[in-house]
Amino acid sequence: MDHLRTLKQEPTSFPLQEIEFITVKVEKHPIKEELSQHFRKPDLFKQEIASLSFQCNLCGKKFAKKFKLVKHQKTCSGEIKFQCSQCVKSFTLKADLVRHQRTHTGERPFQCSQCNKRFIQKSNLVTHQITHTGEKPFQCSQCNKSFIQKGSLVRHQATHTGEKPFQCSECDNSFTQKTLLVRHQTTHTGERPFQCSQCTKNFTQKSDLVRHQITHTGERSFQCSQCDKSFTQKYDLVKHKITHIGKKPFLCSQCNKSFKRKSYLVTHQITHSGEKPFQCSLCNKSFIRKSNLVTHQMTHTGEKPFQCSQCDKKFIRKCSLVTHQIMHIGEKLFQCSQCNKRFTLISDLVRHQIKHTG
Repeated sequence: MDHLRTLKQEPTSFPLQEIEFITVKVEKHPIKEELSQHFRKPDLFKQEIASLSFQCNLCGKKFAKKFKLVKHQKTCSGEIKFQCSQCVKSFTLKADLVRHQRTHTGERPFQCSQCNKRFIQKSNLVTHQITHTGEKPFQCSQCNKSFIQKGSLVRHQATHTGEKPFQCSECDNSFTQKTLLVRHQTTHTGERPFQCSQCTKNFTQKSDLVRHQITHTGERSFQCSQCDKSFTQKYDLVKHKITHIGKKPFLCSQCNKSFKRKSYLVTHQITHSGEKPFQCSLCNKSFIRKSNLVTHQMTHTGEKPFQCSQCDKKFIRKCSLVTHQIMHIGEKLFQCSQCNKRFTLISDLVRHQIKHTG
């Protein structure tokens, strides 16, 4: 506390570019808890940091931290050290060159331990892993909506203020994000800065280039869980899955029963042989599928691993938890394409659509 008291001083008035360290004005708080609450005030820190920005003396751009200013000045001064050997792009930092070269090699060194999905950058892996935990650490102070990424929160907050600070210099259009402005400006210039290294085709957006490059590799990473079809684009997979709704294309040759997934047919065919290879060690009950055995064993142990975060109710099966959580939301996500009627559960939608098909 004595150390914190020595920091209490009035803001200085010397030029921003001469500032070496950020000094934050700290109010006196007699109790440790009050001090903690004081530090949690985001508006206070925003005001303090905004008034003590580090400014580039070449272009006037401001930064909250000195190391960001130093990194920026390397670009601003035109200093270029690292050039890509496969295209004309060059970089001020070696780490940026290494990341860029992966777009040529297709290397994705960062792998998720839970689903084996791979990423070019570690930051993308970290963001992806949050989707497994369900954690959304960035919360909007106005409507309590939460987000996985800070950038998503910033974009969302613009919907409350209506602010569009990024204006096009050639027309009256303005945007909430700088990236949207840059993308828009290419419609005026006709610029296509992202070039494919294999066929020299150019694109206005990097995401378009990435999608295009998959056509060269032939990679089909998006596979349908109901049939053997796979796709290069996630959008094409989603569009394809709609064709399965209400359909059961996999027919059993012994009883003519049909199934919407091939795996369901394989499991069903075991019922004709009478085979139940998975046996419970506690009661000798046998099952066709291993997953059924695992679920059954929980009835012996009393284990319910899937817990609702809103009411603490627990479930043996994950699908039961998901169904339960939808009831909390009250949102009807699944819409009939023929009459626009909406449903909370996809199973209700499928049953409804059968009425249309007769």
